[in-house]
Amino acid sequence: MRDRLLVSLGIVVVTVAAAVAQSPRAYKAPRTPWGDPDIHGNYTNKYEQGTPFERPRELEGKTLDQITPAELKDILSARQKNSIERAPFNGGDPEGRIGGPAEFRDNGEILKGSTAWFVVDPADGHIPAQVPEAAARIRALPRNGSSFSNGPFNNFTDFSLYDRCITRGFPGSMLPAIYGDSYQIVQGQGWVGVRYEMIHETRIIPIVADNAGRPHPGKNVHLEMGDARGHWEGDTLVVETTNFKARSAYRNADPETLKLTERFTRTSPARLDWRVTVEDPHTWTRAWTFAVPLTVSDEEPVYEYACHEGNYAVRNMLSATRAEDKAAESATAK
Repeated sequence: MRDRLLVSLGIVVVTVAAAVAQSPRAYKAPRTPWGDPDIHGNYTNKYEQGTPFERPRELEGKTLDQITPAELKDILSARQKNSIERAPFNGGDPEGRIGGPAEFRDNGEILKGSTAWFVVDPADGHIPAQVPEAAARIRALPRNGSSFSNGPFNNFTDFSLYDRCITRGFPGSMLPAIYGDSYQIVQGQGWVGVRYEMIHETRIIPIVADNAGRPHPGKNVHLEMGDARGHWEGDTLVVETTNFKARSAYRNADPETLKLTERFTRTSPARLDWRVTVEDPHTWTRAWTFAVPLTVSDEEPVYEYACHEGNYAVRNMLSATRAEDKAAESATAK
């Protein structure tokens, strides 16, 4: 009996050890010459273009850990099929004759996606409810339109910061979009830099052991991407960002109380887990977290994003609207 028990315990120990060895958490990131975990490299999240931010309706009642590999494969296949079927209409033609700029849409590799949705906390996969006072504050914010809408286009301020090549904000700049889903992380002693292909933005993150040694600036300093401070917790880079501008604060959060905490963890030679905890008691009833996997892709480094140089859309839409106004005035005069 004792021998059988020892054998059984041995099997359990071996099984657990094998599971740990195969777990991403067991991966040990390489070190830089100065001893920090090495997370530098070229990354992409273009495979997640079809991934919904929150849990989709058809998966209600499930949590992420309940999605089996076989089920995820079926989910990705359906998303890929849907993306291909919608592609001819991306140019805005309801008959699908024009199509869209396919070179701008990395929608042919959705099968390589790796998650069913992004929100990991709460477990139901949904962003928490807003606090009562948030709605009134958000309604009072200036409204910016989009070049993908029908206007009105009376002034350049009728366009979003994205349309005007100013910023996608943070963390918007690292969420998958129709194109430009490449990122580069570089490291030096005492700092980490993140380059974003979309809108050519870069963040320089000081690494500090204690924020008391390099605190965030005062409340009167506001930045489009916020002010970041990082430190290492084991193999994970933890970055706290505050001091946002109202016009680019994430999801219309209150820039005075918004805090974003990122965690970058190398889980394999080819994968980096990036997750963000969003805290703002003036906007949401509780903190919440989303996670987006980043895949190493040296074949797709960050390219120049000459947005302003090629940004004819704003000028042309304004001039076209003025031409329409003039034509309408002439018709009325007649």
